[in-house]
Amino acid sequence: MPRQQQPARPARRRSYDQFCAAARALDSVGDRWTLLIVRELLAGPRRYTDLHADLPGVSTDVLASRLKDMEQGGLAVRRRLPPPAAAAVYELTEHGRGLLPVLTALARWGAPALDERRPTDAVRAHWLALPLLPALDGLAHGGVVEVRLDEGEFHIRTGAGAAGGAVYGYGPADAPDACLVLDAEAARTLARGERTLAEAVGDGLVEVLGDGPLAGALRTGRCPRV
Repeated sequence: MPRQQQPARPARRRSYDQFCAAARALDSVGDRWTLLIVRELLAGPRRYTDLHADLPGVSTDVLASRLKDMEQGGLAVRRRLPPPAAAAVYELTEHGRGLLPVLTALARWGAPALDERRPTDAVRAHWLALPLLPALDGLAHGGVVEVRLDEGEFHIRTGAGAAGGAVYGYGPADAPDACLVLDAEAARTLARGERTLAEAVGDGLVEVLGDGPLAGALRTGRCPRV
């Protein structure tokens, strides 16, 4: 009589096995590519194919494995969009969105290394969103800033408009409250903290489009009254 097959045990994720908050965090997000997947999902739900396209260098097997780990760890969920889209997307949970300040701090720490683009470097416009976030802190409640670069466009939600949802998004905004027009070098200057946004505007490195209170705040560096 054949032996009854035992159910397969779930694979145990690698762990540092240290009673330390930093080690526990790295158990969840320390694998290669995981934090960059979080970076992509901070802009909102994304299909697997879109994630793969904006993570050049990751293999399909590794991406699928990291997404599964993120689901099991409570960082992301997979759901199906209603018709007519009817596509499966991945999005961050509240726990996953809690990594925003971690990635913002990491981007601030790494900004000095953006001295020049190497020939092998891929680039996406929205990758500059994280380094730019500190320059826009406290400018408005619920404002949407569209950022236009030679490499493409993205938009950032500031103040209350960013609470509980995507902080930045791909492509142009539907109805931005203001627009920033700059090149990658000006963006790196802001990211490295070499100039404030108001100083960059005054020096002609950044152009501000729009007539509302948020546009005025971007020009002066002050918070508009709301």
